[in-house]
Amino acid sequence: MKKLLIFFTGFLLLLAFTSFKNGKKPDAKTPLMGNRFLTFNSVIRVNQIEVSRNVNKGFDERNLHTPAKLIEFRNAIEKGFPGAKITWALSWLALHDTTANYIKIRELVTSYHYKYGDEVTFIPGAYFANAYNSTEQVNKDLHDGLARVSEIVGKGYRPLSVVAGFLSAPNQQYLAEKEGIHVCQGNIWSQYAIDNQDGEGSVCYPYYPSKEHFCKPAQGKDDFIDCVNLDGWSMDFLAARREGFAGGFNSRMGAGPIETLGKYGKDKGLQEMLHTTSLNFDKGFELNQFGWVTNCWELSLPIDVSGLTGWLSEIKKRWPDVKFITQGEFGLIWRNHYKENSFIYRFEEKGSGIGGSDANNEIRWYMNKNFRLAILRDWQKNTPEMVIDFTRYDVKAKEPVSGSTRNWSFFGDINQKGIRPQDKPVQLKDLPVESKATIKKYYPELK
Repeated sequence: MKKLLIFFTGFLLLLAFTSFKNGKKPDAKTPLMGNRFLTFNSVIRVNQIEVSRNVNKGFDERNLHTPAKLIEFRNAIEKGFPGAKITWALSWLALHDTTANYIKIRELVTSYHYKYGDEVTFIPGAYFANAYNSTEQVNKDLHDGLARVSEIVGKGYRPLSVVAGFLSAPNQQYLAEKEGIHVCQGNIWSQYAIDNQDGEGSVCYPYYPSKEHFCKPAQGKDDFIDCVNLDGWSMDFLAARREGFAGGFNSRMGAGPIETLGKYGKDKGLQEMLHTTSLNFDKGFELNQFGWVTNCWELSLPIDVSGLTGWLSEIKKRWPDVKFITQGEFGLIWRNHYKENSFIYRFEEKGSGIGGSDANNEIRWYMNKNFRLAILRDWQKNTPEMVIDFTRYDVKAKEPVSGSTRNWSFFGDINQKGIRPQDKPVQLKDLPVESKATIKKYYPELK
């Protein structure tokens, strides 16, 4: 009997270890509050725009994806931040391509899961699946793609999250209810008039999406989707308020490598990446009691990975307490803390002086389940504070028909992009009485 008890206890311990190793359970001891988190995903695909399983509209990227490049990339991460755990997202073609390079790539990412604890998952459509496919097709792709990931990694592995760029509310609901996955990189904060899909209007930190629209936080139990919706990469708030490339600037500038290292080179690019990182790990941490920075670096990018090592090394140096974990683990830590959309976020930034991050401007963001609010001023000239965005979420919303359009944005009363006549900035005191009352309820310090 004693031997049987010892055997059973050992079996349970082994099962628990295997479960954690295979990404089935996050570290329940890690609290959200009081911690800084870094998440990082890399996309591996065959074609630049994999519209569907058999239709492509972009460039063939086979020659940009090699085992040697993958090894160099992963080594650069480990060198910059030893012990880091990242998320690999493979497209449908990358999961099935039979050429020698992709067979080896799949073997390598599997080995990184078992060596480092990396997460391996699926990305439907290699981004922007809903711009081209029906809801039903995306669900089928999610089901079959996730099954293929489990087959490749083996040992009963199941990812904790999915990478999608944008993912519609019905598809996120399907992930949670049918696939048992409760974390999705399902929005790209502020994206409009750039790349292949628009999705302006969401909250930039995690939230549970509404069944009405993936950019809208759920308002209650009736429209609640139990899937933590994550941003794609951390943004410079001042750059992000622009429309696309308005004014000759890139509205996507922030922690991402294309708009920083690729545009400005290693020194200046790294400066902007660290500026954006600091927004979340310094003032953002002070205001929100936790900080989160996320980034995406496609394996195909022709950017020197020494810049990646430099960014991670500096993060480790400046904020040695940072927890560099997988996207799925972070999402579940947030989910463990927030059972509903009770978050109240605040962010503040003075520009870096690089690109669209105007050195003379200061922006403050306020985000909760009922609304988001942005206030801008020229701090050098001490101009009045102007509301440049007020987006209410306590109103009805409706997503487009999946596969019908690229524009999936959720525009409010005033939108930061300034593309409509009603988007003209106003002072806080000039907002409607009802709006001011709602704002005061959440942020009484605003006058």
